[in-house]
Amino acid sequence: MLITHDTECALSILVDLLNTAPEVCGDERLPDVAALDAFVVRQEISEIDSLTEDDLRQVQELRSRLREVFWTESTEAAAELVNAIVAAAGTTPRLVNHDHHDWHIHYFAPHVAIAPHLAAELGMALAFILMAGERERLRRCEAPDCARVFVDLSRNRSRRYCDSRTCGNRLHVAAYRARQRSAEAVAPA
Repeated sequence: MLITHDTECALSILVDLLNTAPEVCGDERLPDVAALDAFVVRQEISEIDSLTEDDLRQVQELRSRLREVFWTESTEAAAELVNAIVAAAGTTPRLVNHDHHDWHIHYFAPHVAIAPHLAAELGMALAFILMAGERERLRRCEAPDCARVFVDLSRNRSRRYCDSRTCGNRLHVAAYRARQRSAEAVAPA
């Protein structure tokens, strides 16, 4: 899958934003304007003026809508969500499939404040994934006690965990120990 640098950066911002939610972390990782400002700085989001409580509330609401895309059952449902997110940003880009053409983008308008900026940028990154027929790359961590999401950009779409050093390694160690216990129980005394 060919993915542009801008889209990859937007997907990184998307995952980071989605994984700040209380249902993922147990607590709100964007609790105040200072945390939102730190997020903007960390992600190097440009052309953002001073942030307000209203910006914080709008970004938290956007985060919930973006997260829904990871739980959709079909590309059509995901496209409807993406179209609504981008349209709510005050832009006119649309993800469409018509006249025997696969998913493609129509028109991208410039951003404004932080929430519409993120809605347009992250919505379009999701649109490019959908347009490429790669919705299955939008994943939820398979660790049973993890609610994080990620975008699987591996060549063979084999990534299963949000972070192989934590969730993946923890589950592999647990499976190894279970196999060891099972082997010890079966071994003659």
